[in-house]
Amino acid sequence: MKVTAHSEVGKLKSVFLKKATDAFLNDAHLEKEWKNLNYLSKPNFNVALNEYHCFEEVFMSRGIQVLYLPQDEMVNMDSIYCRDAAIATNGGMIICNMGKAARANEPAAEKTAFEKTGIRIFGEITAPGTIEGGDVAWLDENTLAVGHTYRTNKAGIQQLKALLHPLRVDVITVDLPHYKGPSDVFHLMSILSPVADNIAVVYSPLMPIPFRNLLLEKNYTLVEVPDEEFESMGCNVLALAPGECLMVDGNPKTRAALEKAGCRVTVYKGNEISVKGGGGPTCLTRPVSRLVS
Repeated sequence: MKVTAHSEVGKLKSVFLKKATDAFLNDAHLEKEWKNLNYLSKPNFNVALNEYHCFEEVFMSRGIQVLYLPQDEMVNMDSIYCRDAAIATNGGMIICNMGKAARANEPAAEKTAFEKTGIRIFGEITAPGTIEGGDVAWLDENTLAVGHTYRTNKAGIQQLKALLHPLRVDVITVDLPHYKGPSDVFHLMSILSPVADNIAVVYSPLMPIPFRNLLLEKNYTLVEVPDEEFESMGCNVLALAPGECLMVDGNPKTRAALEKAGCRVTVYKGNEISVKGGGGPTCLTRPVSRLVS
């Protein structure tokens, strides 16, 4: 086994989280922020804390090293979705530049936390470029798919390609549709979650045909999310290890399809910390390193 950051599916070794207590802060903070940040409704603070505790326990019980992003007055409740502000590579962290203006301070906050933890900063995406981590997914150790979306633009993708060129990474651009427009959270990982070396959860109705065909050419088995489970985050699935999946409770058809494909599935209650803010388990985590064969 070797340690790499260039994987979405290897056995998770270390991960950053942002506790609900440090992102949501209190009920008054939620009341002030949730509408402006386009949450479906205001999260219930106490229920959110309970949901997050159970979410944390999934990692603790498996002996995964959990690192925490601290409370920071310069960021808001969206900072709970800590994947978006950085990209992990074998050279170190790439600090993103957010496409959502309300989240502009998150990358600098994460950079400070990484440096305090001794994690190398490999590079930064700067204006006019924008990239959010939810638009970035490793297909294999040398292939990175990047969604071209309202949150991630061409200038940001070009910067990312230049940064990763020395690491011999092939960056594939995936042009995504308008869908619900600029105010909605719609990332590449809204429609794609690799869960094993040859298995990915997908929502094909919003997937570009060339990209879907590429996955098939790479011999991926595609686990299709039904229409009725897309909005409830059926497509947002985190691999804890190859074929070992973590997903939001309430998506029984997708769960059954994953199990039929040979995967083991753990679910967590995520109505307050995931569904209302549009951020499933991939969004709630910033994986640092994984073990691969």
